[in-house]
Amino acid sequence: MACLVGIDFGLKRTGLSCTDPNQLIASGLTNLPTSELLDFLQHYCQEQEVEAFVIGQPLQKEGNASAIEVQIQQFIKELEQLFPTQKIERYDERFTSKMAVQALIEGGVKKKKRREKGMIDQLSATLILQSYLEYKTNTTL
Repeated sequence: MACLVGIDFGLKRTGLSCTDPNQLIASGLTNLPTSELLDFLQHYCQEQEVEAFVIGQPLQKEGNASAIEVQIQQFIKELEQLFPTQKIERYDERFTSKMAVQALIEGGVKKKKRREKGMIDQLSATLILQSYLEYKTNTTL
């Protein structure tokens, strides 16, 4: 099996996560400026076998698309061109940033360290991917 890559897309910074090859556990991969995202993914996919990209779908409370969805759709088009054989999945990312901050608080991470937005982006990507794995497991039974 190949791994999955989780993406918490942002205008300035993007958080990434990945699974093990058996697709059981999501782990933080990195966070980086969004301008470097496609180059990073190209290099990563040369080193690792990637089955699919799971991109967070930022919905508002009411379920409407978030304002950033236009940029995400453009990113998806570029991703499809670069990686025509990999699947692209979307998964609801509502509240993942809040959950990430709460997890850092409960984990004892100091307030100064929690202010590093990149850490939250990476943890959000991990939460998106782990939630997707759980959804996939529970719906295929």
